[in-house]
Amino acid sequence: MKIKIKKIHSDAITPKYAHQGDAGMDVYSVEDLILKSKERKLVKTGLSFELPEGYEIQVRPKSGLALNHGLTILNTPGTLDSGYRGELCIILFNSSDKDYNIKKGEKIAQIVLKKFEFMEFEEVKELSDSARGQGGFGSTGLK
Repeated sequence: MKIKIKKIHSDAITPKYAHQGDAGMDVYSVEDLILKSKERKLVKTGLSFELPEGYEIQVRPKSGLALNHGLTILNTPGTLDSGYRGELCIILFNSSDKDYNIKKGEKIAQIVLKKFEFMEFEEVKELSDSARGQGGFGSTGLK
């Protein structure tokens, strides 16, 4: 599916798949900054998108950054809606005890295109029974 993209910063890099068959495309920082231990920052990508209605771009952490450096995205998965035309920015959080130096042109997140259905609610007095019922929050145990 073709998606319209606009570079709004001269150093912006068009997202890329790292491997054939990958679901996520890498997105890159257009700025140098230091993300201190336990700090969160909005990191710019220099890109904006035009998505068809019924689709979203989900923004997800990079597993290597999470495992090796403790970097994650606070609102994961983040959602870029079809009506939004502003810059895609990533809310990075450094959960480690060490500062992390983000360099311009470095991978900071990945994006996945997702189709979704619009919801319409029907208010009812009762819901049907299910095997699970209201069990949640650890109700199945650990073993």
